[in-house]
Amino acid sequence: MRDVSVKEIEGVVGEMCMDANYNLGEDVVDAIKKAKEREESPTGRAILEDILRNIEIGKKEKLAICQDTGFAVYFVELGEDVRIVDGHYMDAFIEGTRKGYTDGYLRKSIVSDPVLARVNTKDNTPPIVYTNIVPGDKIKITMCPKGGGAENMAEVRMLTAAHGIEGVKKFVIERVEKSGGNPCPPVVVGVGIGGTFEKCAMLAKMALIRHPLGSHNPDKRFAEVEEELLEKINNLGIGPMGLGGRTTALAVHIETYPCHIATMPVAVNINCHAARHKTRVI
Repeated sequence: MRDVSVKEIEGVVGEMCMDANYNLGEDVVDAIKKAKEREESPTGRAILEDILRNIEIGKKEKLAICQDTGFAVYFVELGEDVRIVDGHYMDAFIEGTRKGYTDGYLRKSIVSDPVLARVNTKDNTPPIVYTNIVPGDKIKITMCPKGGGAENMAEVRMLTAAHGIEGVKKFVIERVEKSGGNPCPPVVVGVGIGGTFEKCAMLAKMALIRHPLGSHNPDKRFAEVEEELLEKINNLGIGPMGLGGRTTALAVHIETYPCHIATMPVAVNINCHAARHKTRVI
């Protein structure tokens, strides 16, 4: 059994909040650079150039690359041989998020009541923490700041087996087309298929943090669907920031899970071009 202090987790979480918002992953930057070279629209190329310039400024000046610094979402793989000491597990993420968003001068975007009294919590807490117990004595944390504009474009549909893969593809393309420029394209499209209503939504969100960007589902059948969807989405003509062009999406990632014989849940979750996420292992 290995002891890990809540304070250690808190410190790592705080650093991740700032790092994720200041420094876009090189895999995403490379994808945007390649997209700029391929883009046929002069307006689209100019927008992608501005995006790349903005990314460099954020990295150099330690400034958020987008004013929407997102809901702090954490995916945690907690080793079953880890014992949390000196406090409570969730407090580490709450206090780490509070410190990271305060010390990093990151916008606070969370309201305490979703409907009746939308009062800002003023420190971007509480975060959302998904924990999976795994073998070992390590803690792997992936932090994903999820902006509201792209999150508003998410959708779950309860399809059935009769819809087949063509029904899935039709839904994904419709969802992206309906989203237009709202999620600040070029986007990353996460698709979850299977499980239950909430499981497929989780799969779609986890698809967004696949690394490196553009890597394929290990199942060749779904890898081919990812490629087909990416091509069709980029043929929609939405383009960078919705102003036309051939670069609407940087990647389509599909994750799947077994499901009930009577169901075929499908979820689409979209990330803007600031596809932010950082991973640390304690």
